[in-house]
This record gives sequence, C-alpha cells and structure tokens, in this order.
Amino acid sequence: MADIVISSSKEEAQQQAPVHACACGDHDAGYPELDARVIPHAIRHAAIFGAIDSIAVGGGIVLIAPHNPLPLLEQLEQRAPWAFDIIYLKQDPEEWHLQLVRKA
Repeated sequence: MADIVISSSKEEAQQQAPVHACACGDHDAGYPELDARVIPHAIRHAAIFGAIDSIAVGGGIVLIAPHNPLPLLEQLEQRAPWAFDIIYLKQDPEEWHLQLVRKA
C-alpha cells in the first residue's frame, strides 16, 4: 500500500514524497518495454504511437518487434521529425529490439 502525502505546495510534496516501494515497475531502471508482437496487427501502429506519444523529453521506450519496423520508423519521422534517437539493441530474424528516446 502506498503512503499518502498531503502538502500545501508542489515543492513540499516532492520533499516529503515517500520512497516508491511497490511492484508496479514505475521505479525500474531503464526504459519500459513494449512488445508489439502481442498486439493485433490491425491496431499495432496505433497502439505503438499511443505509447510513443506519451513519452516525455528524455524518456524512452524499448520496442520489441517481429521484424525491422522500417515502415513504423518512417511514419514516426513524418509525425515528429528528428524528435527521437533510435538505437537497434537486437536484430534477430523474428525479434528486433529498438530503443527510442525522445530528444525534442
């Protein structure tokens, strides 16, 4: 169960914030993973863009795809030119891991 902090200002709340000790994964090191292989093909790109659109500057995500997602990356570049650094972490015939980090 999370602790509840009541404060009169944002700064006071940040100073009093308890250590995050649940199992939600919010405090894990690294970027969260999104396994696109389990998303139905008909909604895959929309679901991925929903996740990508929620990433703040400096944040990122590791996308796991069943193939090299070049069409998706082209769409991302059209939607947000130069907004992401993309690093290929793993390139196997059936499993590709890409790290996307928002820079702007």
